[in-house]
Amino acid sequence: MSAEPRKRGRPRGRSGSDDSGGVRALDRALDILDAIAQANGLTLSEIAQRLDLAPSTVHRVLVTLAGRGVVESDPQTQAWHVGPTAFRHGSAFMRRSGLVERARPVLRRLMEVTGETANLGILNGDAVLFLSQAETHETIRAFFPPGTRSALHASGIGKALLAHARPNELRRMIQGLKLERFTSTTLCEADVLVADLLRIRDRGYSLDNEERTPGMRCIAAPIFDLSGEAAAGISVSGPLHRMSDDRLEEIARAVIRAGRELSFGMGPGQGDESTP
Repeated sequence: MSAEPRKRGRPRGRSGSDDSGGVRALDRALDILDAIAQANGLTLSEIAQRLDLAPSTVHRVLVTLAGRGVVESDPQTQAWHVGPTAFRHGSAFMRRSGLVERARPVLRRLMEVTGETANLGILNGDAVLFLSQAETHETIRAFFPPGTRSALHASGIGKALLAHARPNELRRMIQGLKLERFTSTTLCEADVLVADLLRIRDRGYSLDNEERTPGMRCIAAPIFDLSGEAAAGISVSGPLHRMSDDRLEEIARAVIRAGRELSFGMGPGQGDESTP
């Protein structure tokens, strides 16, 4: 009796794709890359434990990524880090908009005027994505390297962007936010957050008052594009003892001026460099 002819094509459930049409292996590789990017070096076992994956699976992915220069390992510590290829990919994203280039001297001046770290960020889903930074020379300082993401409700830039969102969009965004508590001052109730956003819209700047990290404050202002939408935000971050209550208004005025300067560069009518 002859055997039944073998059917062509991939067996069901073994295509390597998930139900949404994505590729599970690629999704797993990107999870590993995300974990490495968010940490200051992770060993293979740390990655496996953090993502609940088999070490053998993690090893295969790391070897593949390393072969393309996306990750690289430190032979002394056995820790894995983001590689030069990933940096080139990130740089391509940065070049997509001229905002980062235009913001660089503004960030530098803002850092020099306030003495604190200046940051540039945009909306990225349910978080702020930091694009650029001018670090203060102080030993104790805030650090948000490009590519870092931060929760909208516990971020100076995040709250500045939320405060200037259209009402329908704001309602949709708040409904979709996970209002996670990071410190005792994090705004975790939707009505409390909305009340704070109204105050931010009125005064022109937002304040992250130790809402993400104990002992750290952040003051931010929106950057508007040609259509009048809040396309990005600029902020100053630093420790509470240097960003004391008696300095808040002074720093806020400098941040608002920087936001207006960049808004002016985004299109006519969006700002005025001479406005105090």
